[in-house]
Amino acid sequence: MEQILWNLSRGVVVSVVIFGFLFLTLPLLVFVPLSFNAEPYFTFTEGMLRLDSDAYSLRWYRAIFENEDWRRAIANSFVIGMFATIVATILGTLAALALNNPKLPFRRSLGAFIISPMVTPIIVVAVGVYFFYTEVGIAKLSLGSFQIGPYIGIILAHAMIGAPYVVITVSASLAGFDHTLLKAAKISGAGPFTAFRRVQLPLLSPGVITGALFAFITSFDEVVIVLFMAGIQQRTIPREMWSGIREEISPTILAVATLLVIFAVIVLLTVEWLKHLSEKNRTGTA
Repeated sequence: MEQILWNLSRGVVVSVVIFGFLFLTLPLLVFVPLSFNAEPYFTFTEGMLRLDSDAYSLRWYRAIFENEDWRRAIANSFVIGMFATIVATILGTLAALALNNPKLPFRRSLGAFIISPMVTPIIVVAVGVYFFYTEVGIAKLSLGSFQIGPYIGIILAHAMIGAPYVVITVSASLAGFDHTLLKAAKISGAGPFTAFRRVQLPLLSPGVITGALFAFITSFDEVVIVLFMAGIQQRTIPREMWSGIREEISPTILAVATLLVIFAVIVLLTVEWLKHLSEKNRTGTA
């Protein structure tokens, strides 16, 4: 009887997982083909259903790079994402190293505080950073006619919500790190910074890069903070998509969504490769 219940429960869990996977992936079978629609519609035309080659076109992909708003949004997403990732990676790695020290006072409380942006509703974060940066005057900073303040505000806010991912991945790498290697480096005459740079950092690099990728994706995909902080010149890809849905529905949005899916798949494959590399390094140093 126990075996029957076990098999039944396992079958239910597998069915739920399969259903959830299909629920999340089936929409891709809809908007990806529609992004190649030659007509400006969000529905399948008769020609598309007949697989007529004339019914398919790359016009909406060309429209992305022919439209100044989309080009600016793409540039903003990558610039903001890269700078936010750099800040988040540096701060997150240092925080993970500090939290790994058992002598650090209030270590658990500090760890919970550092990763709190992951569980705080993003609308709360957006409202908080908006009023804070407005109050301290960062939002009004400019270099001549160039408004740099909103960029700084968005970058710092995105770094804040991306740093916890770096802390988690680097902490996971530190859990399998052999600290006798640092002692050996010290005995060999290496200083703390040299030992970190030549011994510890190379072994932690898969976790650091993985956290950086998650931080970049978090910034790249974020829209609520951008809605509060950004003007027209600081619009990112998600912000431009949101604006396009509200103001002008165009299949260009479907083309952008398809490219984002491809980009996400590449990032996930990279993360899996880094995870494999991290496990290999851990096994090699065990």
